[in-house]
Amino acid sequence: METPDEIIHQPVRLRVMAALTALPDDAEGLEFSRLKNLTGATDGNLGAHLDHLARANYVEATKAFVGRRPRTTVKATPSGRAAFARHVAFLKSIIAGG
Repeated sequence: METPDEIIHQPVRLRVMAALTALPDDAEGLEFSRLKNLTGATDGNLGAHLDHLARANYVEATKAFVGRRPRTTVKATPSGRAAFARHVAFLKSIIAGG
């Protein structure tokens, strides 16, 4: 039986990974502000969750400037995509009664 991924299992991180893995593999990623809107997290809270995911090598963040404004773009890594797929399989096994 599959087991939950304790890193992804947390609700904000689950939302982040769901949003990022819904993108094509070659997509640029999502901007921090978009992830903030999707998750309902505050700047600090989302930043802490993204750091947690980055330490696990599930996401990578790219920081750039557009004009004078900073822009952080976050993308799921291949290992993050694989971990999310395993977590989804775990959830599906629960739903199926397994």
